[in-house]
Amino acid sequence: QVQLVESGGGLVQAGASLRLSCAASGGTLSSYNMGWFRQAPGKEREFVAAITWTGSHTETADNMKGRFTISRDNAKNTLYLQMNSLRPEDTAVYYCASRDRLYRINYHDKSQYDNWGQGTQVTVSS
Repeated sequence: QVQLVESGGGLVQAGASLRLSCAASGGTLSSYNMGWFRQAPGKEREFVAAITWTGSHTETADNMKGRFTISRDNAKNTLYLQMNSLRPEDTAVYYCASRDRLYRINYHDKSQYDNWGQGTQVTVSS
């Protein structure tokens, strides 16, 4: 399994943008379909976005469409999440996750990913 390390979180004001990164090491990112999830205090971990190993197909949670964009650069072994027009309700720990591309999965289902990063905190003030 690759090791996944998220970065790019921080404290921002509402309306600001952030770009999260998820760097993979110890393996090749192109071997994996990837997802972003988030977890706010006291809430379940929820799906944010996912991308296939080639980058040809993406899915984004309905309440984040138009604001959040997932992308990847396999040459850099890095996954990204561009977040625009941030809101206080976007405050959460954001996690990247992977699953070997050989498996057909429901990208929205966190239980179908078998490898996770440690998370990066995003806090949006009003």
